[in-house]
Amino acid sequence: MADAGLPALRQFSFTTRAHVAVDDATGEPIGLDDVDTRVGWLLDLIWGAEAHMLSRLWQPATFDVLAAGVDRQGRKLPMQGHVAAARLGWTPHYPDGVYVPSRVTRVVTAQVMASLRTLAYRDTAIAALSERFDPATGTLAPPTEPGDWVPLGFARGVVRQFTARARRTDGAPSTRLRITDMQGPPQTSAMARLSAADRQLAHITVTDAVMTLTVKLPTTAAPTGRAQWRRVRLTATIPVHLHGRPISVWHLPTLVLDHRGLLLRCAATELVPDCDLGSATVAVGVDWSPSTLGAAVTAAEGPEGLVSDYRGVTYDDRGLGTKLARLQTEGQMLHRKAARLTRLAATAPPEVRTQLEEKIAVLDAHRTAVGIKRGKINRELAFHFARQVTDYATAAGAQVIAVEDLTTLETRGHGRVNNNRAAQSARRHAVTALAHTAAEVGIAVVSVPARGSSARCPGCDEPLSRPGGYHSAWCSGCRVGGNRDHVAGVNLAKRALLGRTTVTRRRGQLPAIRVAKHAPVRRCCDKTGPTPRRPRHRRVRHSLPTVTPRVGVTPNRYVPAPEASVWDTVEPVPPHGDAGSRDTRPSPAPATQVADSMRST
Repeated sequence: MADAGLPALRQFSFTTRAHVAVDDATGEPIGLDDVDTRVGWLLDLIWGAEAHMLSRLWQPATFDVLAAGVDRQGRKLPMQGHVAAARLGWTPHYPDGVYVPSRVTRVVTAQVMASLRTLAYRDTAIAALSERFDPATGTLAPPTEPGDWVPLGFARGVVRQFTARARRTDGAPSTRLRITDMQGPPQTSAMARLSAADRQLAHITVTDAVMTLTVKLPTTAAPTGRAQWRRVRLTATIPVHLHGRPISVWHLPTLVLDHRGLLLRCAATELVPDCDLGSATVAVGVDWSPSTLGAAVTAAEGPEGLVSDYRGVTYDDRGLGTKLARLQTEGQMLHRKAARLTRLAATAPPEVRTQLEEKIAVLDAHRTAVGIKRGKINRELAFHFARQVTDYATAAGAQVIAVEDLTTLETRGHGRVNNNRAAQSARRHAVTALAHTAAEVGIAVVSVPARGSSARCPGCDEPLSRPGGYHSAWCSGCRVGGNRDHVAGVNLAKRALLGRTTVTRRRGQLPAIRVAKHAPVRRCCDKTGPTPRRPRHRRVRHSLPTVTPRVGVTPNRYVPAPEASVWDTVEPVPPHGDAGSRDTRPSPAPATQVADSMRST
């Protein structure tokens, strides 16, 4: 890898839990159950005021103000949500007689402004698409202005909403629609983002791998005065993998409650090496695949132009993709069954309706558990993929990793099963994890156009043939080819190297290359990419069969296998004749000795 530039800043998040709680004024210890109760009272106040404020501001005038970005005096709205809400006069309401500090009001308004600003884009898109929608045919007219373009997947979802609304109104022509006409106020979860407040509500200190959070919590469900808000000092342990990291800033956490109690969602900013995209000479292209998560290939720029060995590495998900498909099928089955019981409960007698509602609640709980499990597997899959690609790029000496632009990537034409599986893959989680992991070693991640990456030859830019089916690619003119995903990765790496001087950066998004340039990529006989380690998965026996040999009969020789998991990874190559697991077994012992030793115990 080339020499990294000046240090850059990278933000990341982690979770932890408090294990000690004391009263900040008296120093008396507080039980964690009492802390959970007091945090629950705080979240109830915030969630109730937030829901009431969203329903009150759910009108077109709100989104007009946010789209304009100015207040009544024509001044630009600040980025801080609570400051912008105060300037616009948007304040939350609380129950009568309840006292809430002004810093808690900052948290409420900041969370409401974040939700409304996120939905402002959807409101503008719905208003533009409603003018091009024909209720009679259910189709959209082509856009006339460049600003009217929206992602096709987003447009299809809005068209489904338009069609359902036209069906409810008997296809009557409508005027310009807004988001308030299509859906109700968003449902938010109970949380408290302390980052919107100052030290009067919460502050944090970190010493010796221990984080101490001091936060003001209510002592009753409906506090009536300032005396019923007291400071609590929470002590939590910082995860081991963060010890010794060059962290410059520790941010205030977000408070949430789950089935285990109080959870602190923390964030921090650390220093990482910076990479100059303009001087990149080696790139890794990551192509998303419908069969697996992705494949990575290298391309380099030399004195004779771009070269690549067209041999990459395909990610092995260790069976997690199959598990995700099974959980998705199970969740869809639970959804269909709950929907059917809901339809039956609508016309059932009161006694039967009560029983059906209990069954529906159980099904919803199971479906929620399946969704949580899928989220955990997706996160594990994304970071495992990111680590493998980052290690591959580091071994190849790459300075940039190119990924396909997900806004233009659609899953269609591969059959119902493959389309569904590819659409549910954790691609966006993988991109976020890849950008986070690669920044640690000074490698930049950019998005490049995806169109034609799997269909055109990297050498002559002509259409490829498929002599071996969908997963193969061959160019008869350049006489290059191989795996379809590997050829696409070469195209993506080429576009990153050719467009490294025209990178556009937007807040909250990856650096992007908008135009796909072409230059021939010569196939190099020399090896330009690293050889990844290919672990082998073997199923092994967990226990020794308890067989008592019969007298006078020569028993079979049972050789016990060491304990290992089902997905045991064998990294070293075993010696000749050894078919064991991770370690080399000693010389096999006769089964008689094994049986005698078991009998003596």
